Amino acid sequence: MHADQYNPAQQEVVTLLGAPREARPEFDPGLRDELRDHLEARLEPLIAPIESNDFDGDNLFLSKYMLSQVLGCERKFLAERSEPFSWSPPIARGTVMHKAIELSVHWRGESSPLVLVDEAMASLANADKSIGDYLTTCSESERAELRAGTSAAMTQFLECFPPLKAAWRPATESPIRASLLEDRIVLSGKPDLTLGQPDGAVAGKVIIDFKTGGFSPTHREDLRFYALLEALRILPPRLLATYYLDQGRIHSEEVTHDLLLAACERVIDGAHRYVELVGGTRQPGVAPGPSCRWCPVQLDCDEGTEYLEGAYEGVPGDW
Repeated sequence: MHADQYNPAQQEVVTLLGAPREARPEFDPGLRDELRDHLEARLEPLIAPIESNDFDGDNLFLSKYMLSQVLGCERKFLAERSEPFSWSPPIARGTVMHKAIELSVHWRGESSPLVLVDEAMASLANADKSIGDYLTTCSESERAELRAGTSAAMTQFLECFPPLKAAWRPATESPIRASLLEDRIVLSGKPDLTLGQPDGAVAGKVIIDFKTGGFSPTHREDLRFYALLEALRILPPRLLATYYLDQGRIHSEEVTHDLLLAACERVIDGAHRYVELVGGTRQPGVAPGPSCRWCPVQLDCDEGTEYLEGAYEGVPGDW
């Protein structure tokens, strides 16, 4: 596709994400060691409680989801943590879509969103993963709901996002991992999409997450967490972007040294809260918000009920 064939939404993405080498930031090669030393010094006091009998395991694994949960409503975090994980169409939708996006990069000729989604579901059904079991055992109504929802989101992606070129080095849900303090604390994540790569000490990678619905501060924090993981692995990315599919809009943020330090502090805060809550040395706080609607203890939570009824600090119950 030539530049003059991009629609306005696609051109906005190309303009934002494209940057010549001389316009890209350069980071100190010693930054990865600086960040690691800072994290390990502040997290080292957690090793003893993690290794104690009061903690559930010998390691602490933190993902972007776990961080957002523990730094949100602590009572909701503990309630959901005690429930076993189960797949559903809304939860599986993201995994199927990421696979469909991956297939679109290497697909020969024209393809429809529904074809890509069907191929993605067939591929995942044969995978040796829990989603494979779900896709082969779910009901026809669940399969239809998943297929319809993912096809709609994939249509929005193909309409609004420029076709991914192999030269951009696209990677979907590529795992990033940082092991700290001899694997006692592990940070892990899987960005929706990454483009580019570093060139020496010059940052070149862009990390992108796809969302539906409106803006949330956690979207920005999720990307900053990914930036920290990349910085600990090799070099920070140059740009972070959240793409809102149903709006056809992209929100971006340049990666800086201060941004990475802020991401470190959030990880440190989240890790301490996690260990204290799970170990029983911290009483869980309550933070009412939109997620109260899906909280398993909402009926027994006065603050959550008041929020949903619009009586909590003047916040409307309908959003």
